Amino acid sequence: MHTAIAPRLVGIGAAAQYIDMSVHTVYTMVSQRRIPFVKMGRLTKFDVTELDRWIKKNTTMPKTAT
Repeated sequence: MHTAIAPRLVGIGAAAQYIDMSVHTVYTMVSQRRIPFVKMGRLTKFDVTELDRWIKKNTTMPKTAT
């Protein structure tokens, strides 16, 4: 029996889909170094764990009513 393993590093298309943004927007964010990425030669890859951390870091929580 073969168990599928989710990849740790994904390409720009999968990363864009994962964070629900267009590929163009992700390319722009990479060029501005606003999103974590890994360069592997000419390839740009994204660590899913780092994307999760980036999402959490950039999440704004609602203010509580006082």
